[in-house]
Amino acid sequence: MKDVSGAGAIPQTKNRGLGLILTVLFPLLVTGCGGQKLFIYNWSYYTPPAVVEKFEKEFKVKVTYDEFASNEDMYAKLKAGGGGYDIVFPSGDYVSIMIQEKMLEKIDQSKIPNLKNIDPAVLIKASYDYKMDYSVPYYFGAAGITVNTAKVPDYERSWSIFSRTDLKGRMTMLDDMREVMGDALVHLGRSVNSKDPRQVEAARDLINNSWKPNLTKFDADGFGKGYARGDFWVVQGYAEVVFEEIAEDPELMANSVFFIPPEGGPSYIDSMCILKGAKNVETAYNFINFIHRPEIYAEFVDYFGFPATVNIPARELKTGPSWYTPEELTNTELKDDLGDSLELYNDAWFNSIRVD
Repeated sequence: MKDVSGAGAIPQTKNRGLGLILTVLFPLLVTGCGGQKLFIYNWSYYTPPAVVEKFEKEFKVKVTYDEFASNEDMYAKLKAGGGGYDIVFPSGDYVSIMIQEKMLEKIDQSKIPNLKNIDPAVLIKASYDYKMDYSVPYYFGAAGITVNTAKVPDYERSWSIFSRTDLKGRMTMLDDMREVMGDALVHLGRSVNSKDPRQVEAARDLINNSWKPNLTKFDADGFGKGYARGDFWVVQGYAEVVFEEIAEDPELMANSVFFIPPEGGPSYIDSMCILKGAKNVETAYNFINFIHRPEIYAEFVDYFGFPATVNIPARELKTGPSWYTPEELTNTELKDDLGDSLELYNDAWFNSIRVD
C-alpha cells in the first residue's frame, strides 16, 4: 500500500511471497471440540497444519485460520473492522503502529510460562516491545539470496551480485521497498532505517544505476516458481519459498545455495499479539504458550527449514536441516517505523525506482 501523506504514513514492509501457496486448509472440526474457539490471522503458509491440529485436539478447540500476504493487507482489514480475530502475527514495525493505535491487548505474562524459552538476544533486537508488553516473538528471520551454482559457479556473498552485468536478465529482487532500499543502504555502509536524505538518495541511485538494469523484474510473488523453472539464476527472497518450489527437483536442490550477505540487511520479527476486544483471550494465551513449547517450536521450524531463532531449547530438538543459521542474522537490522521519514523512501521507490 502506498501512503505518501507524511505523518502516520503506513510503511511498506515485507511481502514475503508466501502467497505462492494460495490456500492452506486446516481442519476446522475436531471430534470433541466443545464450544471453545480461536480465530487466528497469520501470514500465508506460516504455521504447520499438524501443529494447529495438535492444539485443537489437546485443548478441544475449533481453530479458524485466515491468512494475509502483507502487513499492509492485515492492517487495512483490521482497521476496517474486519475479521473478529483473537491472535494476529504482525511484523515489528507494525507491532509499533498497532500499539500506538491501541489495537492490542496488554500481555499477562503469568499466563505464558513458556516465555522463559525465548532468546534474550531476540528481545534486545525487538526494541519496539522488548519487554513483551503487547507482543510475543514468533519468528526472527531475513530475506537473502539464492544462487543456482550450476549456472553461477563463482559469486561473492554480497548484495553486489546484483551489479553483475553478465547475469543480466537472470536475476530478480523483491518488489518490496524497505527490503530493497535496506539492502542498498547496508551495502553502502548505512542503516536500513536511515533518515538522512543524502543516504536514501545514494541508495536509490545504486539501485537504479547498478542493480535494476540487470534485473528481470522486482518480484515478491513468483520468484520461487521462476527460479524452479530455470528462468532466474539469482533471486532475492525467502529461503522457504524457493526451497518449497524446488523440493521435487533433486539436481536443482543440490545446486542451490541460500545466504544472507555478511554485510547484513533488513530482518524481521513476526510476533503473536492478542487483538483488543478479542473474545477468546484465555484460549489465545494457551495457543501462544503452546507454540513456545520446545518440541512444538522445533516441529514448526523443522517444517519450514528455519533455524530455531527465537526459542532456545527448541534448538536441541530440531531434527531437520536449516537453510541458514542464527549466526547469519547477526549483522541484520530490524526495519523500524520511519514516521515522517517514510516519505523519503516513498519518493525514491515509487517516483524513481519503480517507474518503468
